[in-house]
Amino acid sequence: MFADISFPISSYQVFTYKVPNNLKSHLSIGMRVKAPLGSRNVKGIIVDIKKTTNFIGSIKSIKEMIDDQPVLDKNLWKLIQWLSKYYNCPIGVSAKTVLPNNLSTKYELKTQLYVKAIKNDQELLNRAKIQKAVYKYLQTKQALVPVNSLKDYCSNPNDICKELYSKEFVELVKVPILPKLAGLTFDPIYKDIQFTKNQSLAIKNIISAIDSNNFKSFLLHGVTGSGKTEIYIEAARHVLRKNKTVIILLPEIALTSQIAGRFKAVFGETVAVWHSKLSRPARSWTWKKICLGEYKVVIGARSSIFAPLKNLGMIIVDEEQEDSYKQESPNPRYHARDVALIRGKINKATVVLSSATPSLESYYNSKIKKLDYIYLPERFSGKYPKVDIVDMIKESKESDKYGEIFSKLLIEKIENRLSNKEQIILLHNRRGFSPAIKCNDCGEICMCSHCKIALTFHSNGKYVQCHFCNQINTTLPEVCLKCNSYNIQLSGTGTQKIENLLKSQFSNASIARLDTDVAKSGNNITKILQDFSNRKIDILLGTQMIAKGLDFANATLVGIINADTGLYLPDYRAGEKAFQLIYQSAGRSGRGKIPGEVVIQSYNTDNAVIKHATKLELKKYYDVCLNERESLDYPPFSWIVKFEVRGTKKNHVENSINRITDSIKHMPKGIEKLGPAYCYREKLKDNYRMQIIFKSKKKYDPVGARLQKFYNSIIINSKINVSRNPQLIVDVNPTSLL
Repeated sequence: MFADISFPISSYQVFTYKVPNNLKSHLSIGMRVKAPLGSRNVKGIIVDIKKTTNFIGSIKSIKEMIDDQPVLDKNLWKLIQWLSKYYNCPIGVSAKTVLPNNLSTKYELKTQLYVKAIKNDQELLNRAKIQKAVYKYLQTKQALVPVNSLKDYCSNPNDICKELYSKEFVELVKVPILPKLAGLTFDPIYKDIQFTKNQSLAIKNIISAIDSNNFKSFLLHGVTGSGKTEIYIEAARHVLRKNKTVIILLPEIALTSQIAGRFKAVFGETVAVWHSKLSRPARSWTWKKICLGEYKVVIGARSSIFAPLKNLGMIIVDEEQEDSYKQESPNPRYHARDVALIRGKINKATVVLSSATPSLESYYNSKIKKLDYIYLPERFSGKYPKVDIVDMIKESKESDKYGEIFSKLLIEKIENRLSNKEQIILLHNRRGFSPAIKCNDCGEICMCSHCKIALTFHSNGKYVQCHFCNQINTTLPEVCLKCNSYNIQLSGTGTQKIENLLKSQFSNASIARLDTDVAKSGNNITKILQDFSNRKIDILLGTQMIAKGLDFANATLVGIINADTGLYLPDYRAGEKAFQLIYQSAGRSGRGKIPGEVVIQSYNTDNAVIKHATKLELKKYYDVCLNERESLDYPPFSWIVKFEVRGTKKNHVENSINRITDSIKHMPKGIEKLGPAYCYREKLKDNYRMQIIFKSKKKYDPVGARLQKFYNSIIINSKINVSRNPQLIVDVNPTSLL
C-alpha cells in the first residue's frame, strides 16, 4: 500500500511513500503523518492512498502518525482542498493552516507529584529522622500534598517521599496540571431576557434555517445595542438541542472574554475560547478537547473557523466587516468570513454574518438576495446617544490655542460624567506616545532603517519602535541625520500621551489604557475589561480594540479624539473603514438606562464621511459608496487579485514585476490591470514592494473563475518564483491596497 503526501512547503508536488504494515489499518486520506523529506522527518498530510504506484525507484516509508485518531472528517478535508484551489497555495500549506503542526490529539498534560500519608506507625521511622519529620507533617494534612512543597522539611523531597513509598507509609499520585483558562473570560454574565418583536422574528428565521438542515446564509444588520448577542445565544441553544455544534468568530481578542462570559452562563463548560493569546498548554489542551467532542461551542478569532468540530450546525461571524478576519501572511491569505460561508455550504449549516456596520460587500449581497437580510432598527435597551461634533480648527482659532488634544466640550462632558459616577470610553487609534520624531529645522522624520516607516516613541520604557518590523531602539535620536540639527521634537499624539494628560487633568479618576502594548496576554485584556465592567475604572482609553462589540451599561460618554485618523490613506476602502470605526465607537455609549452622549473631534468636519458618520446615516453613506465603487469597478462589483513582488534589491523587484507585465499579451474583456507601481508602504522589513492590481467585472465573471484562470496563466508565463527572492505574493480579494 502507498500514500501520496503533501508537505507544508512552497512546492505543489506530492510525494509517494510506502505504508508500513503496522499502519495499514489506521491511515486514511486527510490524516497527518511524519515522513522523511530530504534529511529530515517532516509532518505532512495524506492526500491519496493506493494499492500500486507507477513510480520506479526507491520509495521511503512513513515513519509515524501524528494523531492517535482521525481529526479531519470529509467536510473539513473538502475545506482544505477549497482553500488550496481558491487561494492558490499547495494543499500541504492549506492543511497546516487548518491543522497546525504543534497541535496533536496525542497531547498529554504535564503532571505534578503529590503525596499522602496512609499509615499511623511512626516508630518504624525512628532511625530515619528526616523521613519521620516529613511523615509526621503529612499525617497532620490527611490529604494530597505537592511533593515540591516539602522543601522546608528536607532538601530532596522527591527522594524522601520515594523512600516512604517503598516502605508503604505514603501513596504517590501524579496529578495532571490543568492549564489556566479561568482568566480568559468574564465571570458568567446572567441576564433575564425578554425579546423584542424584531429579535423574535430574527430568531424565528434563523431557527427555521437551522431546522432545514441545508445551507442558508444571513446578514444580521442590527444597530449597536440591538441585542444581537442574545440572538446568537438563542440560536445556539437550538443548534445544541439538535446535537450539533457552533462556531462564533470575533474580530478582536478583546471581545472574546465578554461574549464567552455570556455563553458560559448559558452553556457552561461546553464553551471553548480559541485565540493566539492562549498559552501553549491551554492551546494544546483546548484543541484536544475540541477533537474529542467535549466542547460544543467554540468562540474566538479568525483561526477558530478551522476548529475540528463534528456535526457543525451554525457559524456566526460577528462584526463581519473587520479587516482582522483577513490573514495577511503567511499563505493561504484567506478571509475568515468567506471561509465561513464555504464551510457552512459544505456542512449544510446556517451562517450568520452580523454587524451594525456591514461590509459594503455583504450589504450589497443582501440587496441582490445572495444573503437573507435581517434588520434590527432599534436598541434593545436605552436610546441611541446624542452626537456632538467639534471642529478642532475653529476651536483653535477661537481660543488661540493650537495642538490641543481635548476640546472644551469633551473636557466638560468628562467632568460631568465623573461627578455623576458614570464611565467614559475614549478612542484614539494610535498607540505609543508620539507617532513621529521630527526635525524642526529641515522637517526630516526619523525612519526605520528596515522599513520606510516613521518610528514611534514609547514613553513606557523610553524607546522608539517601528510598528511594522517591531525593531526597538533604546537610544533616542538627538541629532537630525539630514541637517545635523539638535532641534528634534516628538510629534503627534499616541495613546500613552493621552493617558498622561488624563491622569494630570483628572487626577482623582481611575484611568486604564487598552492597546496592543498593554494587551500582552489574554488575561491582561480580560482583567482590564472586567474591571471596567465592575466600575473599578472610570475612564477607559484605547485603540480600535475597544471600539466595537463591547457592552458596558454605565458607559455614558464616548469621546473620539481624532475622527480623521486613516481617512486620507490612498486605499479605496479608507472612507468605509473610517465611517465604520466612528459609527461603532459611538455605539458604546448609552447602552443602559442612562442616556449616552458622543463627542467627535475632527479637523475635517465638512468631509462627507465625517458628516454621515456623525449623523449615523449608514444607508445614505453606503448608497453613495456603492455608486462610487460601481463607477470605478471596485468590489462589490468586481473581483480583485493583487500581485505583489517583494525583494531585498530594488532593481531586482522592478525587473521581476516588468517580466510579469511583459508576459501579458492581451487583456480579456472585463479584466482591467492597474500598475505596476510601488506600494504605498514601499519598503517593509528590508523588502522593497511593488504591485499590480487585476480587477474582473462580475458582469462578465460571476464567480471569479475567469480572473483565476487569467492570473494563473500569468504566473506560468512569467516564470516568477513564489518562494524565492524576489518573491511573488498572490493575494486573492485583498482588503487593503497599501
